[in-house]
Amino acid sequence: MTLLAHELRLLARQRLTVFALALLGLLTVAAIAAGMVEIAHQRAAIAAIPAAQAEDIEAVANYVDLTKDAGSAAYYSFHPTWDAPAPLAFAALGMRDVSPYILRVRALGLEAQIYDGDTFNPELALPGRFDFAFVLVFVAPLFVVALFHDLVSGEREAGRQRALEALPNGGRALWRRRTGLRLMLLWAVLALPFAIAAAIESVALGTAVIVLVVVAAYLLFWIALAALVARLRWSSVANAATLAAAWLVLVLIVPTLANVAVNAAVPVNQGAEIAMAQREAVNHAWDIPREETMRRFNAKHPRWADSAPLGAQFHYKWYLAFHENGDVSVGDRVRAYRAGLEARDAAGRSLGWLLPSVGVQALLTRLAHTDLAAQFAYQDRIRAFHGRLREFYYGYLFRDRGFTKADFARAPRFEDSPHG
Repeated sequence: MTLLAHELRLLARQRLTVFALALLGLLTVAAIAAGMVEIAHQRAAIAAIPAAQAEDIEAVANYVDLTKDAGSAAYYSFHPTWDAPAPLAFAALGMRDVSPYILRVRALGLEAQIYDGDTFNPELALPGRFDFAFVLVFVAPLFVVALFHDLVSGEREAGRQRALEALPNGGRALWRRRTGLRLMLLWAVLALPFAIAAAIESVALGTAVIVLVVVAAYLLFWIALAALVARLRWSSVANAATLAAAWLVLVLIVPTLANVAVNAAVPVNQGAEIAMAQREAVNHAWDIPREETMRRFNAKHPRWADSAPLGAQFHYKWYLAFHENGDVSVGDRVRAYRAGLEARDAAGRSLGWLLPSVGVQALLTRLAHTDLAAQFAYQDRIRAFHGRLREFYYGYLFRDRGFTKADFARAPRFEDSPHG
């Protein structure tokens, strides 16, 4: 312990080292604070939904109550869905930065509503929002380079290496102490702000421990790389240049090229194309016999087949029927689109076994429920809710039941996410 305290005193005299550790600590605090502010903003937006929804529904209910028309209620009523952030989301915002976490839907065609905002694909670790994951994956390795590139070569160039290695507890024990001390300090300036934020955000202890272990493992990877370079006995400048080049290749260039290769190998159409195709199918329904529309709809919903025949006038049950037919018509496209994104995501996660930068970012977004799987889970919950919403309105439209103010309160409610 005395030797470690002595090494700490020596390290404290190195102004550049102290400055580097302080700077990394400040960047970590800033990144965590930015993540917490963003998540607080998202939670506030979700918390404001009930009041805004009540106001909207009140206006629609006042209008619908004049006619008791269930079709007008279905057409004009927007129903909120949301994806509440998990406690760890502040540390790795992932897809929450590029995909909607609140979506208001109507009982009309769903796919166009979902894919109005296309789904982005974060299967590889590319630079994104400034959060804890960004600092760990992209910034921390540069500080490892700064603290370790001259750990041995600096003493050799100063003519002290042989003397240091000849001292009691010198040699390998000395380099292990100095390596361990720098590792502990780097880990501390990353881990302590995270641990405080994790406690504030009520992150599960097991999840927080996993993140802290990941931080240590990622730092160890870069320290081991610095040790390998040091064995070449190059100058400190050459070591720094080599490690900086390794950072550029492993963190930026290879993931970017891999992203291009994966996108080329797994072509995926844009989600906006699904929305357009669904709208085209809906618009085409105005030009075909209404009986054909109802035939297709009744094949999927035989329970409504005994509904009263359509008259010459417009009826909302026909309107909602061809909206659902439009969703069915793009079902294969939706499944292909999702399968393509999942294939890209799987390829990116596989790359994470070779590139620690990719693997760490993928693991953090998985733990934070901000990855592609979490976005798809949200979409699945929207579809399940929308199915209940349709059935609710069908019960009125296909049985020609009047819709009153009291019926608005009977509409299905969206269920919060399991981690929200």
